[in-house]
This record gives sequence, structure tokens and C-alpha cells, in this order.
Amino acid sequence: MKKIRAAIVGYGNIGQFVLDAIETAPDFEVAGVVRRSVSNIPAELNCYSVVTDIDQLENVDVAILCTPTREVEKYATQYLAKGINTVDSFDIHTGIADLRRNLNAVAQANGTVAIISAGWDPGSDSVVRTLLQAAAPKGLTYTNFGPGMSMGHTVCVKSKEGVKNALSMTIPLGTGIHRRMVYVELEDGYSLDQVAKAVKEDPYFANDETHVMQVTSVDEVKDMGHGVNMVRKGVSGKTQNQRFEFNMSINNPALTAQMLVSVARASMNQKPGAYTMIEIPVIDLLPGDREDLISHLV
Repeated sequence: MKKIRAAIVGYGNIGQFVLDAIETAPDFEVAGVVRRSVSNIPAELNCYSVVTDIDQLENVDVAILCTPTREVEKYATQYLAKGINTVDSFDIHTGIADLRRNLNAVAQANGTVAIISAGWDPGSDSVVRTLLQAAAPKGLTYTNFGPGMSMGHTVCVKSKEGVKNALSMTIPLGTGIHRRMVYVELEDGYSLDQVAKAVKEDPYFANDETHVMQVTSVDEVKDMGHGVNMVRKGVSGKTQNQRFEFNMSINNPALTAQMLVSVARASMNQKPGAYTMIEIPVIDLLPGDREDLISHLV
């Protein structure tokens, strides 16, 4: 069996867990790791090619983008044009449609596939929401995140001038409403008020109640656990009071990484273009013979 050769682009929290997921997948092999710098290479990467440019790797089938959300489009556009499929966990919900439209044009022009926003939310939770709406077409779905660390929001805070380290926690208030608790270590010469203003004005935080607090050590309050509670109450046909609930408690980057590897697999079976997770067959996420999968999953 020819294995799928995947390049890991970025080696932060998600990239490290992507390596774990690839190493345990029967149909993948690591083509290499792309980092900003090849100095201070972690020991677990000693047996792999670590480069600063994907062109330095051979026969890459798919690039798994473990970059900050706001860098996804740049990298995906470059790699799709080189004939390499891409997958990402872009998590700014209001920007997904535009990203899909832009990458779809590039992918179709180059015979490649992009699967976007494929973490757990957006991503696997999007698939669950779609199934719940199919089960009760009329009604409301509430997605309640946490309590837990939001990686996208944390990266956003770390990018602000004056921030040495940061943690953004998501606290569910119910009915899909959330509070953002942001903990920051500041660089010398910067005020908490200055940083808090920049954080609260960012689109990541602008629509939620946000509290920014200074701490002496972010590591002392850091926990990568997260979770979701999703509830839909609606109508099936003409029958009222249909209620569905989905719960999970997770390690945030580990689940994000696993979903990225699963959609990287699925990218090999799609026609050229850009897709979200709700557009691809769920069976394509899994390794193995299709008939065998049908026989024990259906």
C-alpha cells in the first residue's frame, strides 16, 4: 500500500500532536516538518527532514497546516499552486466562506484539494450540527464551549504588542453565550489597559464578554483541556419537542491534530476544489477497506 506523504507545517502545540497522529496512522508517513528555523530541533524530529521551505521535501501529497489561523490562506495558496493538497483548522467562523471561495479557485486551477476549518469547531462539531439539523429541521442548536483553553484566541492574544505569554479560557454561560477569560504576562514598559484594549477590539473577542488579567506566570494557570455541550431542540416533520444533546471533554490540540490527519486522508479522494468538513463523505475520514467499514459501522 502506497502511504500518504504528509508535511507538517508549523510545530507548535498542534504540530506536535499531528506528528503523534501520523505516526499511529497505518496509511501515512511523515514527508518532513516545515519550521521557521531548523535550529534547536526537538529530539522526536531527529529521524525526519526538518526544513524551512516545503520545496526542500520530496513527493509531498498533503500539507497539514499547523500555523496561526491568520497565516492559513497565505500558506495554502502557495502549496495548492505547487500541486500539494492542504488541510487546516482555520477557526474564524465569519471568514470561512471567503477562505473557501478563495482557495477553491486556486485548487481548481491547479488540480489540488483544500479542506478548510477542519479542527473540532469548526470541523467535527460542524458535522454534528449538520446531523442534528437534519434530524430536526426546525429548531435551535446551542453550542456551548469549555470551560477550557482556546488555542486560536490564545495565539491571537500572544500576537499583541507587549504580550510576553498568554492564555485565553472560554467559559460557557449557556445558550451559546461565552465569556473569555484572558491571562497575560506583559513585557516591560506595557500597561494592562493598553493590552486589554487591543485584545477586546480584535474580531476574535469583539462579540464576547472579555476580561483581561495580568499574571506573573501563564504556565501556572495553563490547561489544554476543553470540551463542548451541544443541544438542539426542534421539530421532526410535524412532531414537536425533539431534543438532542452531544457532549465531549477533550485535549484541545490532540483532537484538532487527529481531525487534521483524518481530513488529510479524505483530501486524497476528493475532486479538485476547496471543501469544509460537512461537504466530504465521513467514510473518507477513515483508513481501511470501504466495504469492511460499511459492514461494521452501518
